[in-house]
Amino acid sequence: MPAMRASTVLGLCLLAGVAGLGVAVRSGRLAVPDAWNPWAPLSVDAAPNPLTRWKLARLSSDPAACRAVLEGSGARFSPVEPQRTDSGCGWDDAVRIRATGVAYSQPFVLSCPAAVSLVLWERHALQPAARAHFGAPVTRIDHLGSYACRNVYGRAEGSRSRHATADALDIAGFRWADGRQVTLLRDWAAPAPPPAPGADGGAGTARGAGAARPPTAASRFLQDARDGACRFFDGVLGPDYNAAHRDHFHLDRGPYRVCR
Repeated sequence: MPAMRASTVLGLCLLAGVAGLGVAVRSGRLAVPDAWNPWAPLSVDAAPNPLTRWKLARLSSDPAACRAVLEGSGARFSPVEPQRTDSGCGWDDAVRIRATGVAYSQPFVLSCPAAVSLVLWERHALQPAARAHFGAPVTRIDHLGSYACRNVYGRAEGSRSRHATADALDIAGFRWADGRQVTLLRDWAAPAPPPAPGADGGAGTARGAGAARPPTAASRFLQDARDGACRFFDGVLGPDYNAAHRDHFHLDRGPYRVCR
């Protein structure tokens, strides 16, 4: 019993110390770099760290702070008026994106927090992957849309999709300044090997059928882009998830964490 009381006292002292430290940081009495200050504004230029997702989450309840972050990113956007429908669709805090650091196939409406996630993904995951595999940054992203008042998979019944609240964007492919293009539908998996000639000189059964296909630069780039998106979005779905996503990445800010 005395040992239990001692451990309880020790625990309370530690909690008081942590709370005191937090108050000192928040009040400014203890100076720490903004990147490691939980109450400092999020910077899309700063290298991501364990506090990044926490700061991202805060933006969902602070529209003014979210807009400030987006304005500081250099993105080209305009605010859109809140919109709500009787069917549970619409948004409270959204923007129309024309371009970020990258051009898009057409403007789209996205919630402000999802737009900040998009900018973070581009800068800290997508473009590093593009440079690593192709030696140059992506200059344009082709998308399939963001806001759509519908249920998951467009079903007549069921839960609303994250698209219904402008919290999701579907991305189909990427382009470079030199004309190169990578698409999810064509490049997610490495191409199948050509069939080997048959004994009679005609087409026969491919040798090594079923063997693992060597990845291509395009397929490695797409895998890295998908994995990087999982650092900044809550829901990331692609061709590995199901056939409905065979031609795009679904990126969303939502209540559930999934990376497939």
